[in-house]
Amino acid sequence: MNTLDQNASKKYTPWLILTLLDFVTIISFENIFYPFQNQGLSVVISWIFMLFAYVIPYELIVSQLGLTFDQQAGGLASWIRRGTGSDLFGYATSWMYWVQTIPYLVDVSNSVIVSFSWIILGDATLGKHMSTFTFGLLTFAIILAFILLENFFKDSLEILSLIGGGAMFIMSMLFVLMTFWAVTHGAHIATQPFNLEAFKPSFSLHYFSTTGLLIFAMSGAELAAPYISKMKNPKKEFPRSMWVLAIMTGALTILGTLSLAVFFDANHIPQDFKMNGPYYAFKLLGEKLGMGSVLMYVFAVVQAFFMLAQLAILIDAASRVFAGDVNQKYMPSWLTKKNKNGRPIHSYTLTAGISLVLLLLSGTLPSINSIYNWLLNLNGIVSPYKTCLVFVAFLAVRYRQNEFSSDYVFIKNRKGALAVGFWCFMFTFVCATMGFIPQNAELGTKQFNHELLMNFFFVFLIFGMGFILPLLRKLELKRGQAK
Repeated sequence: MNTLDQNASKKYTPWLILTLLDFVTIISFENIFYPFQNQGLSVVISWIFMLFAYVIPYELIVSQLGLTFDQQAGGLASWIRRGTGSDLFGYATSWMYWVQTIPYLVDVSNSVIVSFSWIILGDATLGKHMSTFTFGLLTFAIILAFILLENFFKDSLEILSLIGGGAMFIMSMLFVLMTFWAVTHGAHIATQPFNLEAFKPSFSLHYFSTTGLLIFAMSGAELAAPYISKMKNPKKEFPRSMWVLAIMTGALTILGTLSLAVFFDANHIPQDFKMNGPYYAFKLLGEKLGMGSVLMYVFAVVQAFFMLAQLAILIDAASRVFAGDVNQKYMPSWLTKKNKNGRPIHSYTLTAGISLVLLLLSGTLPSINSIYNWLLNLNGIVSPYKTCLVFVAFLAVRYRQNEFSSDYVFIKNRKGALAVGFWCFMFTFVCATMGFIPQNAELGTKQFNHELLMNFFFVFLIFGMGFILPLLRKLELKRGQAK
């Protein structure tokens, strides 16, 4: 078969599918609930600021990096490795990028259980029917089962991303439109006062400690990088995908938050709002429209598909980063071994093991709601630290820009590009560090101290484990030489 025939028969990934795939991992309807609980109506200003000062530059930075290294399999790890010229930095990025997805995997698996509990029970009484131990056991079973399914169905990723991402965006926009209709037909706005003063941010310690969760909610565009080579015309399609992604993210966060203010008083949020808020919202909307609980059940089903799609994408893409482009002197050969479908099977095994450790740690908390909240807040620490590396890669590439070429350049002026990259890095790093402060406990209480200790312990544990693999590789090489 000649080259022309090969190109004609090659299966390409459409840019819209890639957008939905990324949308699944970046933002969902539930991502607007915990910032609303943490910052109230002022989070609207935070979302607008984040969109223009952070999200758009971030996703266009990803466009340049992705197209600069469009033939590299390792995504962010490749960007760091090639940009800095350091194999060690490339390996460290691979480990950090991969391991930071594990708290999110566990969090997403928790959300799967919550969604099915609403489908079965129709209310928020999961904690009365299930112990924290059973909750953790089911979470681990879902992760394990989905890792196995991931390797049996090669097309599960695109199918689930299309169904989950598309359905969730439709449901989210439907909620916004129906809320607007309800307000124009006499619905009372729950958050009072609803005026300009209510939107004014309160720049307190709590405010800054919760901003990392906004970064967590809006970041993840670089997960699409390993799939750029599957696009028909990456030069035009990838930047277009990033722009559409930014618009979808901004629309959901800003309009969605305003809609929440109609049904929930921002000054008196339910304690389990982060876990059950989306279901409360659709239940209240259905009651306003005279539809009872129908909308809530529809959302619960969509949420279940959406969370399963997130599991598929996170497990697949993050593991590809981990084993895709890492210098062999840092990685034990068994960890980079791939199965017949080209997937790094043993990195999945390691994912399950670390997930189990995290579940055992979270099991020391008193309730399912506290477990859910802590895991969510933990993501507001580890995910922004990972995102910092995107800007490190961009700074390295633009500093040595004469050594690289790209079909797309974000800010042609070198000094301007470096300034924007440095701003994004510093903002992300500070927010991630502030995230260590527990957000659902009062300062000085036993729970505050317990969660603070857990935050430091787990973050240092997972990032510190990265030092062990190069040692194992050295032992492996020594044994090989001995033989």
